[in-house]
Amino acid sequence: MSLKRLVPMQPVKSMPESVTFYEKLGFVVESRNDEWGWAMLRCGDCQLMLDQSINSHRGIPRVAVLYLYPANVSDFHQRAKDAGLSVPELDITFYEMTEFRMEDPDGNRLWIGQDKGMSV
Repeated sequence: MSLKRLVPMQPVKSMPESVTFYEKLGFVVESRNDEWGWAMLRCGDCQLMLDQSINSHRGIPRVAVLYLYPANVSDFHQRAKDAGLSVPELDITFYEMTEFRMEDPDGNRLWIGQDKGMSV
């Protein structure tokens, strides 16, 4: 058995608010259904689903962590800052990644990084 692709689905309270947040990071809406509270976003070759219906199931953890690998973490970091998002400074981790971490409007964690050896 093998998988053809994997698309994470983020639990969100407000799909429209979350779409706006992810658009500031360079994602575009591929498909959206306001009645369902669901959207499929894309950034380059990567897809992400946002879904309000997950919140209707009480007692299920709602926080996720996505690790994003942009082509240039410095450019991605600057884009987030220019879009008015609150982002910490870039840091080099003990595991040799240049990265920064932030949260989306629902508290889902985003870790954004690039191998230290890559051009930044």
